[in-house]
Amino acid sequence: MRLVIAEDLLLLRDGLIRLLTATGHEVLAAVDTGPGLVEAVRTHHPDLALVDVRLPPGFRDEGLRAAIEARALTSGAVPVIILSQYVERAYAAELLADGQGGVGYLLKDRVTDIPAFLDALERVAAGGTALDPEVVTQIFARNTRDGALARLTPREHEVLALMAQGLSNSAIAGRLHLAAVSVEKHIGNLLAKLDLPVADDMHRRVQAVLTYLNA
Repeated sequence: MRLVIAEDLLLLRDGLIRLLTATGHEVLAAVDTGPGLVEAVRTHHPDLALVDVRLPPGFRDEGLRAAIEARALTSGAVPVIILSQYVERAYAAELLADGQGGVGYLLKDRVTDIPAFLDALERVAAGGTALDPEVVTQIFARNTRDGALARLTPREHEVLALMAQGLSNSAIAGRLHLAAVSVEKHIGNLLAKLDLPVADDMHRRVQAVLTYLNA
């Protein structure tokens, strides 16, 4: 996989380069500012961008803004994984708002779980989603009795939460100890209850996750 990295902390940036290179990936550019990220995406057309949400000079959401700008450079939005020290579901929701998928939001601590981190890279590069389990946990803690999510059964909520983390149907089946056909039925039901327009399966899954984030 060909990647660009935007991270202002030198130790983490170098650590990511070493990890990715050692696992067979190619780091095309490693920058420490939002404009640097946009230029790197414009120049290299990577398969994935890894972006710290807080970059100089303000250390607020410059990385997020640059990632959104970079995704708008081409008709096929570059897949992006946002890395953050904090849980903020709005970041993922803003990236997903274009409906194209290829979005991840992970806490920086998650990088130390190397197999899970590399799996998230592959899922997002393929157009899927990968939301940090802590983000999903906080969404579950919110009141979801109102709106479209109120129509879902408890089991459908569980399935949607695992969809948000980026799990495949087979992985969801294994996690919930269900038959694959049961998972497919739950997904079909929840997509219908969320009143999502008929489209390709990936697009509908992205829209379902976006509905979940905006609950």
